[in-house]
Order: sequence, then C-alpha cells, then structure tokens
Amino acid sequence: MSEELLKLEKLAVFHGSFQALWDVSLVVRSREIVALIGANTSGKSTLLDTISGFLHPSKGTIEFQGKDISGMDPFKIVDIGITQVPEGRRIFPDLNVLENLILGSYNRRARGEREKNLERVYTLFPLLKSRKNQQARTLSGGEQQMMVIGRGLMSSPKLMLLDEMSLGLAPVVLGELYKALREIRERGITILFVEQNVRQSLQEAERAYVMESGRVVLGGDVAELREEEKIRKAYFGV
Repeated sequence: MSEELLKLEKLAVFHGSFQALWDVSLVVRSREIVALIGANTSGKSTLLDTISGFLHPSKGTIEFQGKDISGMDPFKIVDIGITQVPEGRRIFPDLNVLENLILGSYNRRARGEREKNLERVYTLFPLLKSRKNQQARTLSGGEQQMMVIGRGLMSSPKLMLLDEMSLGLAPVVLGELYKALREIRERGITILFVEQNVRQSLQEAERAYVMESGRVVLGGDVAELREEEKIRKAYFGV
C-alpha cells in the first residue's frame, strides 16, 4: 500500500460563527486519484481551502508527509508541494497564456524548474503552446481549464487539489481533462478533486469520500461505494 501523503484528523472549521466542517477525517495516499463528492454547501470547497491554508481549523490536524501543517500560511503550503486549482478558474484575463502559466512558478521550489515544468505542461496540453501569446480571455472554457491546471503544475506540486473542474464544460472536453489527470498521476503527482458529478467521479477516482452538511459520511474504494444503498438512492435514483 502507498504511503499516506495527506492525513486529516477530526477537523472543525468555522466561517465566523457558522461551523462549516465537523470532525472531518480522511487520508490520501501517494499517487492516488481521490474524489470528494457531495451536494452544494456540503463543505467540499471549504475543506480544500482549509488544506490550502486559506482557512485554519479550530480543532483537529492536517498532516502532509507526516508534518503538521494545520496553521501554515498558503504560500508556505505551496512551497511544500500542495497546489489548488480553484473553482471558477480565476484566470488573469488580460495576460497571455504563457504569462498565466508563469505566474504558477514563483514559489521557492518551482523557480529553478520553470523551463522543465513549462515543457511538461506543453506536452500535456499542446494547444497551450500554440496559444501561448494569445490573451487568456479569448480562450474557450475548456482551454482556460487546461491553462489553470497547467498553472498548477508550474508550482512543482506533489499534491494537486482540483475544485469543480467540470463546471460549464462539454462532456468531450471533460473527457480530455480527466485523461490529462490520469497522465499527471502517472508523473507521480497525487490528486484530490471535488466534483458534483458523482457518476464521473466514481469512474475516474480510485477512492472517494462523500460529504454531507460538513461531515464525511462515507468513504472507501469506488467499487464499494457504487454498491452503497445510500449512494445509489441519493445520486443514482435506484
């Protein structure tokens, strides 16, 4: 079994006086693709933001490669090898594609690997190389999503967190992106992704966790989760 790369233990997180996460525990092992599924407002994005350091838990721990990073600032979390590809893409629309990509490479670990990482991004998404001088705002939604995944790769991550990659994208484009994720995993990068499309998640991931109202209510291998009565009723209507 692969080593534990990320381990969360009984996290509690608040937005002001509102408790958004309750005793959340999960494990992501090295070189896995793990899905985090659930309805809107279930706490999935809050959990990614907490791992990334944008929010800090009031209780519980986050360990990355055996080190407690629970109170660490976001820029330091990127330095140690965790990068987030946010929901809604958040591109820099007036910069060109290359400039958007380069912005992902300013952390300490990645600066010396900039050219190597750029070639890896172009190998993964050849279209980005042909459009490198094109203004980012002129790309299609799928092309912009390729660019922000590429921007994440420019930080030399060990773990990529992807938030709602499929929003607004056609199935054929989404298929290309999931193929790219599998290739990224083959390069040794671990992936934890948030997704509302449960069918797609249970096809692409090896393991998954199900969130409801800020809690993890189920977790396991996707083959087992497909057979869970709660999943079948809630998400597949059977």
